[in-house]
Amino acid sequence: MPVRQYPPTRPTDVYLFGTCVIDLFMPQAGLDAVRLLEREGVTVHYPRGQSCCGQPAYSSGNPDQSRDVARSQMALFPEDWPVIVPSGSCAGMMRHHWPELFRGDAALEQQARQLAQRIYELSEFLLNVLQVQYPAQPQADEDVVLHTSCGARREMGTRGHGVALIDGLPGVRRLEHVRESECCGFGGTFCLKHPDISGAMVADKVASACATGAGRVVSADCACLLNIGHAAQQSAAPLTVEHMASFLWRRANGVAADGKEQP
Repeated sequence: MPVRQYPPTRPTDVYLFGTCVIDLFMPQAGLDAVRLLEREGVTVHYPRGQSCCGQPAYSSGNPDQSRDVARSQMALFPEDWPVIVPSGSCAGMMRHHWPELFRGDAALEQQARQLAQRIYELSEFLLNVLQVQYPAQPQADEDVVLHTSCGARREMGTRGHGVALIDGLPGVRRLEHVRESECCGFGGTFCLKHPDISGAMVADKVASACATGAGRVVSADCACLLNIGHAAQQSAAPLTVEHMASFLWRRANGVAADGKEQP
């Protein structure tokens, strides 16, 4: 993966691509992403008309439908601002696969390639562009485990960003577990086509996380969190899940895990 060149100065404006999973299932994560960016003095623009990055159709072998979705989204980001995506898998789709979808169409391929250079996964942008630092707050210490989605880890190389952000939080101890690098079993339509295999994979993930003694899984990908959280709930495992944006916002502002401000 080529070394990415980051802007020499802090951007003052960014777009947020909220993702369909956040919109439908974990909207608070999207709101917390906005608040984290605004905390750094960045103006966040959220274009209306957002839907999906096209990844479900693409990973199911339907490039024509994926291309239609991508085409409808590309026009939403006309200004030369970074596009922040609070999901590694969606960011990977937009940065790496959108240009390939339009290969052979000179105008759209160029548009997709130019846009791809402005795509950032949220953790990457916070760490390497905004260079955030979160001072200690009066709140209880926490042990957590990190889960990095397959797309974020392999296409966006963002595991290191999540590690650095969590390790930089006072009062937070990140525990590593033996199945951290493995897929959680979601895989988009994979969990629908192969439910038994998917169920076994997420059961292994939950057991591995619980074995560390940590009670919380933090990830920048909502689909993985939904899968892990539901599996933990169904098995009565002592494990909760939280999106990276919500976790960072909570720790940076002295808010307890129950949502209450610490005295």
